[in-house]
Amino acid sequence: MKDFNHYVDKYKEQLDRGDIQEAYVGLVKYVTRLGTTLSKNLSESYSFGSLFQGYMDYTYFYYSNDLLKKRKLKMGLVLNHSKMQFEIWLLGQTIPIQEKYWAYFKSTKWNKDRMTRPQYSILETVLIDKPNFNDLEKLTKQIENKLISITDEIIEDIKTSKLT
Repeated sequence: MKDFNHYVDKYKEQLDRGDIQEAYVGLVKYVTRLGTTLSKNLSESYSFGSLFQGYMDYTYFYYSNDLLKKRKLKMGLVLNHSKMQFEIWLLGQTIPIQEKYWAYFKSTKWNKDRMTRPQYSILETVLIDKPNFNDLEKLTKQIENKLISITDEIIEDIKTSKLT
């Protein structure tokens, strides 16, 4: 295993190039604008939370509706930096809630290839796997349309579960 100084040196080399800062700032700005756009366009269906920048791993914001809130659940729209894809996560307010809903969702299509609960969520599904950041308007429309349809499917499965 390499020592910490090795990693710090590599980190500094990348910072000196400047590309990482440009990409990271651009991604965070885009996800911020995306949250604002979705909040405006979908305000009758969902309430949206603030942006969380993460640690260069995930940039995300939560969204919810009355049904989710009643069950102490929320959705997350996540930019997964290492996979460079947008994902939707279903989350519970507490570990016991996550475990209860995981017991149901582990046998659904959402978790068909998983043996263990995701680290932070009940389920994680890909929304856009290869985002084109050169056409942000088109990307935003793709995300909005897929977010609506996938979230609707997940909410239907929550209703089917009869869990409260």
